[in-house]
This record gives sequence, structure tokens and C-alpha cells, in this order.
Amino acid sequence: MKLIIRVVLIFQILTIISCQDNEKKVENKIENILWYKQPAANWMQALPVGNGRLGAMVFGDAQHERIQLNEDSMWSGGPDWGNSKGNSKDLKELRKLIADGKVHEADAFIIEKFSYGSVKKSHQTMGDLFIDFEERKIKEYTRSLNLNKALATVNYTADGAKVTEKVFASKPGNVLMIQLETEDENGMNFKLKLDRPMDNGHKTVQVSSAVKNEITMEGMVTQFKGVKDSKPIIVDYGVKFQTKLKVKNIGGTVTSKDGQLYLKGVKKATIYLVCESSFYKKEYAKAANEHLNKISQKSFESLLQEHQEDFSKLFDRTTLNLGGKVLDSLPTNLRLKKLKEGGKDVDLVAKLFEYGRYLLISSSRPGTNPANLQGIWNKDIQAPWNADYHLNINLQMNYWPAEVTNLNECHQPLFDFIDRLIERGRITAKEQYNCRGAVVHHTSDLWASTWMRASQPYWGAWVHGGGWIVQHYWEAYQFNKDTKFLKERAYPAIKACAEFYLDWLVKDPKSNTWVSSPSTSPENSYIALDGKPAAVSQGDAMSHQIIAEVFDNYLASAVILNINDSFVEAVKKKRKTLRSGFQIGSDGRLLEWDQSYEEAEKGHRHMSHLYGLHPGNDITSKTPKLFDAAKKTIAYRLEHGGAGTGWSRVWMINFNARLFNPKAAQENISKFLKRSVADNLFDMHPPFQIDGNFGFTAGVAELLLQSHEGFLRVLPTLPKDWSHGSVKGLKARAGITVAIEWNAEGLKVLKLSSAMDQKKEIVYLDKKVTVELKKGKEYRFDTNLKSLQ
Repeated sequence: MKLIIRVVLIFQILTIISCQDNEKKVENKIENILWYKQPAANWMQALPVGNGRLGAMVFGDAQHERIQLNEDSMWSGGPDWGNSKGNSKDLKELRKLIADGKVHEADAFIIEKFSYGSVKKSHQTMGDLFIDFEERKIKEYTRSLNLNKALATVNYTADGAKVTEKVFASKPGNVLMIQLETEDENGMNFKLKLDRPMDNGHKTVQVSSAVKNEITMEGMVTQFKGVKDSKPIIVDYGVKFQTKLKVKNIGGTVTSKDGQLYLKGVKKATIYLVCESSFYKKEYAKAANEHLNKISQKSFESLLQEHQEDFSKLFDRTTLNLGGKVLDSLPTNLRLKKLKEGGKDVDLVAKLFEYGRYLLISSSRPGTNPANLQGIWNKDIQAPWNADYHLNINLQMNYWPAEVTNLNECHQPLFDFIDRLIERGRITAKEQYNCRGAVVHHTSDLWASTWMRASQPYWGAWVHGGGWIVQHYWEAYQFNKDTKFLKERAYPAIKACAEFYLDWLVKDPKSNTWVSSPSTSPENSYIALDGKPAAVSQGDAMSHQIIAEVFDNYLASAVILNINDSFVEAVKKKRKTLRSGFQIGSDGRLLEWDQSYEEAEKGHRHMSHLYGLHPGNDITSKTPKLFDAAKKTIAYRLEHGGAGTGWSRVWMINFNARLFNPKAAQENISKFLKRSVADNLFDMHPPFQIDGNFGFTAGVAELLLQSHEGFLRVLPTLPKDWSHGSVKGLKARAGITVAIEWNAEGLKVLKLSSAMDQKKEIVYLDKKVTVELKKGKEYRFDTNLKSLQ
């Protein structure tokens, strides 16, 4: 009997311990869910879903639902707008104006001779799906977006019966799925309608319903308020597309009339929505019809499972827990409101980090176009800044988190786009400047145009878009050490930019150095000697930092690939006498231009002369004078109101991370959340620009782990408010996957696993150790970096 009692007691104790362990596991697993108690009142409150190509914004209105639709190739125009304007003779004249100090004449000349002016050719919305219900009494309403499952859900009761709406965009199925289900025994009565906004008074689509349970919306992207060479034009051609919808119902009936579907007494409605465009497929209408017929044979449940398995393979690689009180019982908009009123919510910071990863997976997948200025989520025919590809920071910032947060696959669309830019950029370089290699200016679009487009020199007369964007090739190699990728993808692109710069640079007789002329510092201007603002100069800091980086990355690639020819020698020679992009002024700040000019806008949003601090790696603790100058440069900008836009603020977070300034990082995180985050957590430039979301995620990762100096820095810039937490799945350069746990005392456990055999130095505070890592094996270290194996 005693033995039985002992066994029972042991079982009870083990059960209690097991329950406690499970409770701890539940505590540690933080659900990444955004949720609200009311439908979206406007677009910046709606919730995004996407599969890289197809996207939607879910408003969640229980009475008049709107699901705004997007597809990533919805652009007007085509690749036939030319490749260049101006020629080498014009370039020679322009350089003479600059050398003679006639900078205002040079500003006017560069736009007149080389620029097509302010081109308006926008990415556009695909349209809207409207779901209009018969009048009902709505109660117990919630809507949510589960980031882990990539699923938007709306729950409520209608006339006392439970109703559920689910929406997701599947990459494997290439389909947008919506399911509506009710427990009302009488079912639901509602209408389905597809539509698209007018283009300056012109109808843009034809909608029909030849089949009783289908709707077809066919159209072509136009731009009746288009502009080329600063002159209004009618862009009456562009991508053609067909969007098709099919509904399958359980219970009730479906009828069609005037291009709309009417559902009565339906217990469950499953809606399949597909789109094919002429950009991807020549016979797009046929493809859309065949795809819809095939995909609609699958059930909602099987497509959802397939979608979530696909999505979780990417999303679940990296998780962040910043500890603190998890306030998931409070709606997301109220959590944000409390934070903006001065409260603290580190878990919301962690969710915003995860949100950036969610958005990148949802807007950039292999085989799609890269994420544009709004990802893929755009409600307009004429989007802000055309939702195009800005290469003076915005497109690059979109992809800052790709490697470090373990999403290399999401980086691939950018590389495909760069290859297209390089191809067209070779033509522009030859025709416009008589240079070899490839040039890419400030802005591009779906058609990978590389010519200059600017009505003002300070924001568009910039030739270094290609030089900056190919850094992403080198970074991808650094993180993954894929020699095949380096040889076949990265090296040709980097070499194309190096070729251009070899021919582009001119000798400055005063300093006997090679300089970039004409040159501008992105979107900024200086006060010329006559007291008036000017943009063009004979070399600015960022230009030379980028050129130096291109040369250095090219030479490093050549060594790895065992290439040693006359071109390598030519790059080495010109690199030695390239003007430095790092000059310190009398006040200790880095100079932005070739001389110590007064700035026209002292608090400018761009911090271009700090490129070498981030995303470059020339300014580190090993360059103390530049390190200190960078601090003073940032302080000056902020004193004069800098970092006013969302993306600029998150760039500050990345700068602070590299400068090991946790207090400043925390301040900028707080200001970003208070000033630049909407209720749906989209970044407000304002208006909406997605780069701020991506830059924020990259900045958080940079605070926790750095590897750009050739070794691993663990918790280099940990904000005080993040007193305890954990992160797993971050990537360091050289193929190392990192997990970190910490508490108020500091580092608790560090875990490393490497994709290859290698030695690596690890630094935590003043502790330093070199470890030997074997491929595929996990290594654990304590607070003193001592092995826990």
C-alpha cells in the first residue's frame, strides 16, 4: 500500500513539474498577433497579406467589407522609353562649368541635357473586392493578423450567430483566398463585386460574370496624368491583366447579374482570386482561366495548410523576445496609443521587428518583382512618389534585413532586378557618358530604366544608384560564402559598376586624385560662394565612399575567384589615388561635399556622408577619428531637426547600433514608434513608405549582433529597456546562425552553428575569444564566452 502511495505521489510531483515546464514554454512563446476591436476606418488601419506577387489590404468591415487588391507588375508604360539623354560632349561642357565655379549654371545644364525631367509612371492598385451584406446587427467584433501564420481573421456575431472571415495569400497556390462562414442556420446574404478606380476620368477595366459563380475583371494599366521630360503625356499603354474570382458555396444559392455575384442563404463561401499579367505571361487571360480552374479544385483547408507550411519555413527561422509585460490582451492600436503617450511596451517593439520580416516575406519572394516603395500594398492609380524604386536609399533599405534575419530567399527578387538594371545601364553608360560598364541613376521602375529622371538636380541628378545597389550582391556573398553565386551573379554586376567608375572618374589637378564629377549628395544642397543653394559639385563624400567600396569589393572578389588580369591592375591603380570620401571639417564633422560648405538644410533627412558607417563598414572602432566625427555629424543634424521621416529615423537606429550608443538607439526607437507608426504598424514617411518598417527590423538586429568587422560582436548596443530577452536565428556573415539569451546582468547564453568549418573571433563587451567552429555543430558559451559543451 505504501509503495502505491509513493508511486502516486511521485506521479503527482512529476505532473506538477511537467505542468510548470509547459507553463514556462507557453510564457516564452509570444504570439505575434495584431488585433483590433473595430474594422479599419481607413487604408492605414487595414491589415496586409501577400505572397510576394499578390497582395491585399483587409479592412474587416462586417457590413461592407473591402479587400483592396494588388499585384506587383501593375505599371504603366513599357521598356521602350529610351535609355539615355545627353552625350559625352555635354558631359565635358558640364564638367568645365563645375571646374570654373559656375555651379548654378551646372545645376541647370545637367537637368536640361541629361534628365528626362520628373517622370510620372506609377505602380498602381489592382482594384478592390467589395463584399456587401444585408443589414445585420453586429456584436463581439474582433479582427486580427497572425504574423506567424500569415492569416487575417475577422470574428463577430451577426444577429446573434457567429461569423468568421479568413484571408490569406498563398505563394505555393499563387492565389488570394477568402472564406466566410456563419453558424446561422439561415445562412448569409451578400453581394460580391470587383472594381478598379478610374484613371483621371477614364475607365480602366471591364467586369463580367459569364459563369454564375465567377467574376472576370480585365484591363490595362494606363497613366492619363503621366509625365515625361516634365511635360504632361498620356501613357495609354502598359501591363495588361486579368483578375478572376470564383466562389464555392455550402448551402444557399449563387446567381450573377451585371458582373456581380449574389449569394443567398449561404453557410460557407470560399472565394478564390487569381490574377495573371502580360508582364509575366504572354497569354495572360488563358493562364488566369486555367489557373483558377486548377486551384479551385483544392479546398480552403488544404491551401491554408500548404500556405502556412511554406510561410513558416521562412518566418519561424528567427524569433525575438524582449521580455517585459506582454500586453496582448489590449488591442494593438491602444497599445500603440499608450506608448505614444509615454508608456513602455518592449513586446510591441519585438512585434514591430517581426512585422518587418512578415512584410518582406509577403512582398518579395523568388520569381516576383522586388518590394517597391510600398512593398506591394498600394491603393492608388497615382501612388506617392509613384511607389517606384528609389536607389538613393529606399530600395536598399527594403533589403537591409534580408540576410541578417535569415531571409536570403527574399533577397533574390532584388538580384534579378539588378541584373536587368545592369543590362540597360550598359546602354545608358555608353550613350550618355561614353563610359564602359553600367550606370544606374536615382530612380527606376518595373521596366528597369536607368536614365536620369529629375526636374531638380538636388534630388535626381545622381549617378551612383548602381554602385550602392551592387553592395547587396557582396553582402549576400559575405553572409553565405556561396562561391558559385559570387562568380555567376555578384562578380559580373560589381565589375560592371567598376568599369563605369574607371571611365567616369576625372583627375583633379590640385590634389592629383581621381574625383567623381559631376556629383550630388542625395536630395541635399549646399550654400555656394554667392550665398545661394546649389546641388552639383566636384565630388561629394558619399560618391567617393561608394566608388571606393565598389573597387574594394571588386578586388576582393577577384582574389576569391583567382582573377588577375589587366583590369584588376587598372582598378588597383585608380583605387590608390581615389579621393577619400572621409574628410573632417574644422568643427570635427565629416564633410558632405568636396569643401566645407554651409548646408542649405542643416537638419536634412539624408545622412549620405555617413554611408561608410552604415550600411558601409569603413567607419568602425578601429578608425577613432572618423568614429568621433560621425558622432558629431549626427548630433549636428539632430540639433537642427533631422531624422524627421520614418526611414531617416530608423537609419539613425542603425547608426547608433554601429556607434555603440544604446541610449540614443532607445531614444530613436521611441521617437519612431511615437511619430512614424500607424495603427496597422505601417511606417509613415509620411505618407506610407515601407522602407521604415524594413529599416527598423534591420536596426533591431544590428543592436543585438554585428559581424561587419570580420568578427562577431554579441549584444554590442543593448538598450537599457531590454533588460532581459532572447533572439534565435539571426545570421552573421560567414554563414553563422546565432541565438542569444540575456538578462539584467548581461549575456546569459550564446549559441552558434556554422554552415562551414572556420575559426571566428567573438567579442562581448571587453571579453574576446577565438573559437573553432565545425560545420553543422552547435556551440554554447556563457557570459564569459567560455564553452558550455
